[in-house]
Amino acid sequence: MTMKQTPSTAATHRRRWLAAALAATGALAFGGPAVAQANYPDRPIRLLVGYSAGGGIDAVARLYQPRLSQLLGQQVVVENRAGAAGLIAGDLVAKAAPDGYTLLLGDSSTLIAQHLQPKMSFDPLKSFTPVAGLVTAPLVIVTGADFPARTPAEFISRVKAEPGKYSFATSGVGQVQHLGFELFKARTQTQVVHVPYKGAAQIVPDVMSGQVPIGVVSATAAIAQLKSGRLKAIAVMSPVKLAGAEEVPALADVLPGFDAAPRLFIAAPAGTPPAIVNRLGDAVRQVMNAPDFTAAALAQGSVPAYLPSAELAQDLVRESAMWGKVVKDQKITVE
Repeated sequence: MTMKQTPSTAATHRRRWLAAALAATGALAFGGPAVAQANYPDRPIRLLVGYSAGGGIDAVARLYQPRLSQLLGQQVVVENRAGAAGLIAGDLVAKAAPDGYTLLLGDSSTLIAQHLQPKMSFDPLKSFTPVAGLVTAPLVIVTGADFPARTPAEFISRVKAEPGKYSFATSGVGQVQHLGFELFKARTQTQVVHVPYKGAAQIVPDVMSGQVPIGVVSATAAIAQLKSGRLKAIAVMSPVKLAGAEEVPALADVLPGFDAAPRLFIAAPAGTPPAIVNRLGDAVRQVMNAPDFTAAALAQGSVPAYLPSAELAQDLVRESAMWGKVVKDQKITVE
């Protein structure tokens, strides 16, 4: 015996079928990204560096690149997009899809730029999701061998006693080296004239020859020349001891809390799923826990300074505010 469907029974079946089809479609729609995140990464990852190959920041990228590739099971490809103090790379990553396949190796200069270039195309605190803090790159105040001071306290006394007599060289207006010394000037109420160079390569030779009395350079550049006796390291601009030059004191010894070391970090486009951020951050943590990593970083003049995503986000806000205050208080502009 065959049951005959009434119009109402057939309509009920159609409604049930449609509901089931819509449910299945929804499951696929919402399951797709979830599956993609679970399988992340399933193709190469681009790590954009806003500076030329061979420089200090690029060297940090190359330090992490093979180790992250091994841990993630996919090639991490370093791409150098040099120009505008890192802003070209920052713009590209800010506009990339938030899927974890385009990352930025950022540094403190990115945070400084927003206070000097208000019309820049992205906001370093809103356009990215912080992934992990990597290292800091200590800076050193250096002088020629004949400079009449040897310790941080003597240095402060000397430049304070003769306002405007001395000058300091950095790799450019608005760079961390420049603002770090401006922070020093603000803390000590001293007057020292800034001499911007187009890059760091000539600063150490000019300090040694007496062309400029004071320089602010990377720890690597300073340590390489200290043994010559023609260069004197006055102080590290962050509360660390330098590998290979542990005798160099920190400014924080006489200026409590002073820290002007550039920070390097990895960031992803804003909106990157937490599961992907956590996967990347965990890989960074594992890299930095490897027995050989610290020695390799120190050999480059970097100090390991891992921070997970949430802590990094807070630290970037704090650092940005600090540099913003320096720019405002010291009336710094970029022409």
